[in-house]
Amino acid sequence: MTADPRPATDETATPAQRPPGRFLTFEGGEGAGKSSRVAELAERLRRRGVEVVVTREPGGSPGAEVVRHVLLSGGAEAFGPLAEAILFAAARADHVDQTIRPALTRGAWVISDRFYDSTRVYQGATGDVPGDTVAALEEIAVDDVRPDLTILLDVPVEIGMARAAARRGADVADRFEKEEKNVHESRRRAFLALARAEPKRFVVIDATRDPATVADAVWYGVCSRLGLPEKD
Repeated sequence: MTADPRPATDETATPAQRPPGRFLTFEGGEGAGKSSRVAELAERLRRRGVEVVVTREPGGSPGAEVVRHVLLSGGAEAFGPLAEAILFAAARADHVDQTIRPALTRGAWVISDRFYDSTRVYQGATGDVPGDTVAALEEIAVDDVRPDLTILLDVPVEIGMARAAARRGADVADRFEKEEKNVHESRRRAFLALARAEPKRFVVIDATRDPATVADAVWYGVCSRLGLPEKD
């Protein structure tokens, strides 16, 4: 018999009596469709009675949202990738302390559009910040708050860039969208390398398919890895 995935909502329950929360992250290059798939997954879980907190990086807490504007506007670009990595770590620490950890403690499921894997790729693999520096900043920022599952939405760079351009319309590309194609290619390879290195944590999904098919693949991946019944 599969355990009921719904967390307790009785505020009188002690922490020991509440089922533990789960932390899921979505990763991928520009235009992979993360935001839409996050919203769809959250809705499916809520229909099961699960409390879900949807969040994002950079951002996800009041302090981190201020840093998000600085980062995506390109305000920190002149200071180099290391400075950007430090700012991401500062935002992430606030995000974890103010949003993620409290939600997990009360038994909610947290779904984040990006987390530390993006820093490993964007500032580390393609920004030339040394791996040990990225790891040290990560440890300071998140401590023991680590994803239970990471969904990597994989798309060829040409498709992702076209989607991103269509999404923003007349708006200017942000700090990271504007990079050259070869940089986006390197990021895609780096994400796939992370998935190969941690196969128990990652689920890699072909995000070139139609949205409904991708959403079903995400749902199957979450159910199979976290022990939920796939069908209601």
